Amino acid sequence: MLILVDSREQAPFSFDRYECETASAGLATGDYSLAGLEDRVAVERKSLDDLIGCLMGAGRERFERELARAAALDRFAVVVEASFQDLAESRYRSRMKPHAALQSVLAFQVRHGSPFFWAGNRAGAEYAVFHFLRHYLREAQERLRSIIKAHGGSPVGICEHSQDAKTSPRADGSLQPSQEEKIMRAKAHG
Repeated sequence: MLILVDSREQAPFSFDRYECETASAGLATGDYSLAGLEDRVAVERKSLDDLIGCLMGAGRERFERELARAAALDRFAVVVEASFQDLAESRYRSRMKPHAALQSVLAFQVRHGSPFFWAGNRAGAEYAVFHFLRHYLREAQERLRSIIKAHGGSPVGICEHSQDAKTSPRADGSLQPSQEEKIMRAKAHG
């Protein structure tokens, strides 16, 4: 699994404890995604202080735009490096009242359909990001296998009339770029 880390991410996860590779890339939405699926899935990571900053003033407008873009993805989540209790007990550097912060988060979830995962701490947030993306990739692979099976078991038969270079088969009939090609593509965009 190749996880793309947005090149603007301020405190990126290393994912050292997980079986994956990472590459830096300029993501249009979120801080983390999967190579080749950037237009399908993303995760936004927030520290509690960062989240509170995104609920006020210009930060709020920027965050709302991010959530609006995310609504076009198959799956998106905001993973917070804090617990719900941390928010409720105002364990952040701001004068914003916990009730007002919570109401904003709930409104965003309803308005944009984006779940917020309260991961408890940074390690929990890294775990949540990795496994959210891992589960999405597994489900996408299952969907692709079902599609290929439904069309006679050959990826060439599915795409032989495609004009889209991203889905055209290679000479060997494969649809998926190799892991090396994904890494090279991600590094070229990073």
